[in-house]
Amino acid sequence: MLRLKFAGILILVFLFSQSEAQRHVIKIPDIPGYKTLKGDFHMHTVFSDGTVWPTVRVQEAWEEGLDVISITEHIEYRPHSSDMNADHNRAYEIAEPLANKLDLILVRGAEITRSMPPGHLNALFIKNANLLELEDVNDALQEARAQGAFLMWNHPGWKAQQPDTTLWWDEHSELLKKDLLHGIEVYNEEFTPEALLWANEKKLTMFGNSDIHGPANYGDGHRPMTLIFSKSRTLGGIKEALFSKRTAVYFDNIIVGNASFLNPLFFASLQIDKKPVNLKNEESKIIYIENTSDLDYQLELAQPGVGFDAPENLNLKSGQITAVELTGNSIEVGQMQNLKIYYEVKNLKLSNTDNLVVTITLQNI
Repeated sequence: MLRLKFAGILILVFLFSQSEAQRHVIKIPDIPGYKTLKGDFHMHTVFSDGTVWPTVRVQEAWEEGLDVISITEHIEYRPHSSDMNADHNRAYEIAEPLANKLDLILVRGAEITRSMPPGHLNALFIKNANLLELEDVNDALQEARAQGAFLMWNHPGWKAQQPDTTLWWDEHSELLKKDLLHGIEVYNEEFTPEALLWANEKKLTMFGNSDIHGPANYGDGHRPMTLIFSKSRTLGGIKEALFSKRTAVYFDNIIVGNASFLNPLFFASLQIDKKPVNLKNEESKIIYIENTSDLDYQLELAQPGVGFDAPENLNLKSGQITAVELTGNSIEVGQMQNLKIYYEVKNLKLSNTDNLVVTITLQNI
């Protein structure tokens, strides 16, 4: 019966590939010096414990606007193996031709699946997944690293493995010391505050991934994803960016990352009035801010303006122009060259306690 179901999936994939597919454009801008690529580095198919064919993963990702994916089948857990008699590289081999056709970058990967510690780790940019099937987890990780792999700790807060408290184990410190741990999932089905803390403290590359097993269905939302700030839209560029920790995590209406990336990302999303405000005492002027990104930016005044009042809260909605009223409250404002407004962006997170604070500078005279 399972073979018949898989045959049906293949027929559906063939028919679907002949229809007119449409790609959603994710509107998150590039930043100076880097392309902002959208990726998902954790997903499964029928070749481990997923329920879809590898080409479905490619088609879904392309339609959703992603630039890069990795199909990371479990090495040690393959519940469909009696029906899917193939080696560990087969999902990649099936997905690769369609990925190339659609100009979707496909990273060869696998999931080394062990109990805690150390838990589940994805090996990205490997050359041969079959060689990772080793009894000792350290041997498997060493083999992956010898192949040039980037190694990521998956879902550290997963209740099946850490039901009471999300812990950083001594084994993870050893992996870090041995260059066998480079990244961590900050988001996998849910946000894990401990993972964000460790990413910042231990200088790990942060990821947001779907870990999807069934067909993708995000309704009006979007899948969690990793934003990669890459020098080029190439496999090599992405690998260099991951090892250099140039990522952010995008889920719901939130981006988590380093201020050095989030600040330029915020301003690249906006078109702000460039004409002088000419604000004077006891006068009000309107400036216009257009948000060209997919995010609704939620702003809260971080400190009062000097010589003028600005709104306590702003919601810069995606694809809309917001009118912002400024009111002069001192004689000095009429002589000020620039007006500076300091806002905390509530949905751009730097840590579990801190959000990005931006300075919006307007020419006054």
